[in-house]
Amino acid sequence: MATTESSGSGDVSRSMELLWGTGERATRGPKPGLTLDRIVTAAVELADAEGLSAVSMRRLSTELGAGTMSLYRHVPGRAELVDLMLDRVQSESGTPTAEPDPSAAPGWRKTIETAARGELALYQAHPWLVSVNQTRPVLGPGAVGGMETMLTGIKDMGLTDPELISVIIMVSGYVSGVARTQVQAVEVQQASGISDDEFWKAQAPILSAVMTSGRYPVMATLSEDAFGPDFDHFEFGLQRMLDGLEVLVARRTGGG
Repeated sequence: MATTESSGSGDVSRSMELLWGTGERATRGPKPGLTLDRIVTAAVELADAEGLSAVSMRRLSTELGAGTMSLYRHVPGRAELVDLMLDRVQSESGTPTAEPDPSAAPGWRKTIETAARGELALYQAHPWLVSVNQTRPVLGPGAVGGMETMLTGIKDMGLTDPELISVIIMVSGYVSGVARTQVQAVEVQQASGISDDEFWKAQAPILSAVMTSGRYPVMATLSEDAFGPDFDHFEFGLQRMLDGLEVLVARRTGGG
């Protein structure tokens, strides 16, 4: 899937005001039925159902039964709306308390495992996330809260602050790569109407002949389940990444 969106591509200052609750503009008269919260909720639901490309101010006005111009009283445009949508889904995992209890921390390895699995679940629930370039994120409560939770859980690794941030980047990069593959696998089946089983069966006659030719001896000896669906590649990769970090942590803390 090609990236079609970028976070922070609109008025970043305005997005920040809206994300942190300092930008809602008061209106005169009775309390309006249309709110920023309703707009963002509807936008996320629409993107979940039909993809991010389906989200437009005009389409949202139809979904909400409101005039298009009334949406612009709450959010300046689609770019800023995407920033709000991103932070909304990022907040689904919850935000930490103002003063986390260190004694309740589950340990850095458990923290990373939980965060990685939670992030993968987030991509699975909102496949449109993989189409957004988030290299320059607009940091709202959801993003900052998630970072606070993660740092609270991994600060005992004995690493420098830049290294802790690098750990977060590494884990997030791993998860997003797996998520992209999973989302694209679903998309290609839907677009082609051909299942994975049908796709590979179509290649089987020629591949069988190629494998018995002697040109690829190592591949020819792979077990039948080598490419099977039962092996959890995500969990295997996650655990090996954590094993590597264990070595580094032991070295820094004098345990190895």
